[in-house]
Amino acid sequence: MRVAYFVSRFPTVSETFVLRELDAVAAELDVELHALFPPPDETVVHPAALAWVPRLHRPTPLAGVRALGWWLMRRPRRTLATLAVVTAEYARVPRVLGRALATVALACAHARTLRVDHVHAHFASYPALAAWVAWRLTGTPYSFTAHAHDLFIHQAMLARKAADASFVVAISDFNRRFLREHAGASPAVHVVHCGVEPERFPFRPRTPATPPRLVCVATLKSQKGQAVLLRALASLPGARLDLVGDGPDRAGLEAEAARLGVAERVTFHGSLPEAEVAEVLATADVFVLPSVIAPDGDMEGIPVALMEALASGLPAVATRQSGVPELIRDAETGFLAEPGDAGTLRDAIGRALAGSTAAAGRELVEREFDQRRSARRLVELFSGDAGSSGPSAG
Repeated sequence: MRVAYFVSRFPTVSETFVLRELDAVAAELDVELHALFPPPDETVVHPAALAWVPRLHRPTPLAGVRALGWWLMRRPRRTLATLAVVTAEYARVPRVLGRALATVALACAHARTLRVDHVHAHFASYPALAAWVAWRLTGTPYSFTAHAHDLFIHQAMLARKAADASFVVAISDFNRRFLREHAGASPAVHVVHCGVEPERFPFRPRTPATPPRLVCVATLKSQKGQAVLLRALASLPGARLDLVGDGPDRAGLEAEAARLGVAERVTFHGSLPEAEVAEVLATADVFVLPSVIAPDGDMEGIPVALMEALASGLPAVATRQSGVPELIRDAETGFLAEPGDAGTLRDAIGRALAGSTAAAGRELVEREFDQRRSARRLVELFSGDAGSSGPSAG
């Protein structure tokens, strides 16, 4: 069986979950990789991603325009109807309409060369739109995985993309409920967790040092809550903090650390390869991801960084939102604080330093968040969909 994966960009340092899934599914099926837009300007590329770069299909904007013209000549009614649907649906969110129409053109280019049994898109936004366009033009069945920002910020065309999909994948029970509320009862929504390979993270329960060392691995942006973590740090005398990741809020966070008088206790590492992230985790006493809900509604899915922490035996602190409590079960596999509340975050860190949840956290990751088990479930879903047909072409 041959499967095409559609993504927005590749490679991307923060989307290790996509890379791991690609590798795991490719061990069982013939997998193509298709991207819509150029990769972000990042200085770090994970070594495992380099093997996929020569195999990547990514048309230029000119190729997209030419492909759109080709489909207009070959199947004018269906192509025009597809454009009309996308325009009407995305006109409800005007700020993304232009990008949606660009996605249609790029999807036309992908559809011209698509020779697969199934298309699977990561993210319910533009990749799922591209998969839907390819289905309209070629009849190739598709599915998509819904994560976080692609689901919560706006739901333009979500119901249509879900209704025409062979099936939809949610990364959490929370997301499945959200999809049911916003996309209706069809088609089937399967919970398939993103995951890790637990054996890659040597399990070592921690005995906290004095003073303790905290670590947060996340993009430096407002919804990750690092500003709240800095305020909590200010009330934890002597504690040190490693911030791994980069992003638009770095300068503001550095200024906030100085304002709070904790700058000498905070290390900004920037983006790091996975091997170096593992080295930082090995020196930590508690992993903290204090995510908040952004003003536009964006929030977490279930961060893979939390899975890595639990797999390695590192106590984890997170916040009650979205699907996070499905992984961080308070006082059982980790500790939970209220989003945006530095006081409850400080208290949760204190509980993590005093209590032990390491064995339960590792066991949960092995049971429910093993990437290979998730990949096998996806292969079953893809294989069960083989042979289904799409719309008649007009």
